Amino acid sequence: MAGISMIPAKSEIVTYPAGPGVETIDDFTVEVRQGDDWHPVSVYPVKVDQVIGTGHHVEIASMAYFDFDGTADVRVVSNRERVRESRIRPLSYDITPKVTGDTLLFSLSRPMNLSVEVNGDIFHNLHLFANPIDKNRPTAKEIKRAGKKGSKLIYFAPGRHELPDGVMKVPSGYTVYIDGGARVVGQLRADTVENVRFFGRGEVHPEGRGEGIYVCRSRNIEADGVIVTQIPVGGSDGVSITNVKSISSYGWGDGMNVFASDNVSYDGVFCRNSDDCNTVYATRKGFKGGCRNIKMENSTLWADVAHPIMIGLHGAATEIGPDAPADTIRNLTYRNIDILDHQEKQIDYQGCFTINCADNNVVRDVVFDNIRVEDFRQGQLVNIRIFFNKKYCAAPGTSVSNVLFKDIVYNGKNAEMSIICGYSPERKVTDITFENLVINGERISDDMPGKPKWYKTGDMARIWVGEHVDNVVFK
Repeated sequence: MAGISMIPAKSEIVTYPAGPGVETIDDFTVEVRQGDDWHPVSVYPVKVDQVIGTGHHVEIASMAYFDFDGTADVRVVSNRERVRESRIRPLSYDITPKVTGDTLLFSLSRPMNLSVEVNGDIFHNLHLFANPIDKNRPTAKEIKRAGKKGSKLIYFAPGRHELPDGVMKVPSGYTVYIDGGARVVGQLRADTVENVRFFGRGEVHPEGRGEGIYVCRSRNIEADGVIVTQIPVGGSDGVSITNVKSISSYGWGDGMNVFASDNVSYDGVFCRNSDDCNTVYATRKGFKGGCRNIKMENSTLWADVAHPIMIGLHGAATEIGPDAPADTIRNLTYRNIDILDHQEKQIDYQGCFTINCADNNVVRDVVFDNIRVEDFRQGQLVNIRIFFNKKYCAAPGTSVSNVLFKDIVYNGKNAEMSIICGYSPERKVTDITFENLVINGERISDDMPGKPKWYKTGDMARIWVGEHVDNVVFK
């Protein structure tokens, strides 16, 4: 229990002081309480990506975390600048702080991942991760035995840990626990193993760029609660990622990739990334085959560059050739998600909801349900295309079909024109349904008031429905 500041169990709050050698930052002071006594929460630096013009600039934001159950009051003091205005996102959580001088006070009734922003500054904000009580924490006896004969626990105590050679391969059946206040420098890898678990509250990432946790060619893998740069899944089956936070700042900094894998679930994750937050690709990076049964729910996505959600770009044609057989990506569900930002100047790479089907891939049976999109900086709301991007692909995609957008709400003014477009009569987009699409308070439907009969319904939502597209329905 060294390094843990735990107030009495009945209060159900756990805080994690920074361990030896772990850097902190003083842009904000954070405290939490249940009852009368305030308890300090350590604040850590985290690198994020600001694109200025066409250049990438690393900025240092703040991050803090604690565990609680029931309700908790949070007090945040802005030390970097005077508070003229503030907001807490996702906006759908409807948290309005009480501001007194430079102090923000608000209450939480459940665990949630938040961005606390002062004076509109999203690059020096506070990422506040209010976690549930950690039920995966090993006992004191298990921690004491970690690393000894018979133990299958790898334990990182509060403090800084540098992995030899930068990578640790975790054997089958082992649990890795990264305690709060710990920072593991390097990569933890589940490679051709099964029944491996990554638990904890601390951070794991290389010193520069790269994946904090990498899951490849493995089965029955869990990750819960940790903070990483990236956590890709390739060639695997049965992967569960819960309450993991992914924050990256460098080029190609995708957060949570899926390559040629089945049965991958994300629940309660937070992604702020310097490239796509979540991707689902087929054959790629040596992993071969399609994807099926991918689910993300109860999560928050923030793309400082590129897409919050990107599906279908890579497949067998890149690895094998333009005549390669089609990979199929199917049964994808995204439900109860907040999209906080999307910022991409390149028109080819825009879209909060993006299905860019290439490499002969087949994409079908995709559901986007109950998703709230805030006013992103630059990009498109929807981009569904069968296309041939010669920079990354060896052939156009085969088909996109049966995609449902249900209860999608966008409030903002920066969205550029969305696109739905096929490639040829043989390579089409079909059966796209929008059910209860609401843009700036207006419900978009085929029988909406005021729509001229000669308009496509997509015209009312600035969605261009182009060639080789069949059966786009708004209801």
